Amino acid sequence: MRPHSTAQASRSRPAEETAPRRSPWLEVLAPAVRVTVVTLVLTGLVYPLVVTGVARVLFPWRSGGSLVSDESGRVVGSELIAQPFTGAAYFQPRPSAAGEKGWDATASGGSNLGPTSKKLRDQAAERLEALRKANPGAPEPVPAELVTASGSGLEPHLSPAAAAWQALRIARARGVSVDRVLAVVEDLTEGRDFGFLGERRVNVLLLNLSLDRRFGTPRG
Repeated sequence: MRPHSTAQASRSRPAEETAPRRSPWLEVLAPAVRVTVVTLVLTGLVYPLVVTGVARVLFPWRSGGSLVSDESGRVVGSELIAQPFTGAAYFQPRPSAAGEKGWDATASGGSNLGPTSKKLRDQAAERLEALRKANPGAPEPVPAELVTASGSGLEPHLSPAAAAWQALRIARARGVSVDRVLAVVEDLTEGRDFGFLGERRVNVLLLNLSLDRRFGTPRG
């Protein structure tokens, strides 16, 4: 039996030597490529489509960007993104460092200036002077949030105190009493989320739209 086994082994050896061998690199890369493709499809395609679809069904307004329209139905902005208001008859939002001119939704961010920065102090001093000039008779001190930019540069809210500080200027520009302007602020003031998260706040865009609805759009 031994000679037969030796001959059989000698016949099988050339077949083993001529069989193709898989590259060790291929054995490592093939599973990695499969995992990458599956993960890409699940997390980059399937998951976003499912989440977007569910959001559009359950929260159509929020998932659509929280867009706000005026009385004519024209979209004038988003409830979540600040925009500048320069007229004396409107509430003005916090300063913005987002983009070259500020309030740029494609360049959200802060100034990255620290508390010891001379540039930051100079900016605050310039804003403080401009606010006092534009709001003669407004009480002191000027709310700090009206002098400093937010971290995102797109903060759509003000504290009720910062909004009320501008009431005198708005009342004069619109020819109404300060109390009527303050009533608008009070009506639109939002409470803390769930009663304990965050602070009371008021949305600047909604405030200004409410002013136009109640008192009319000022000329210019």
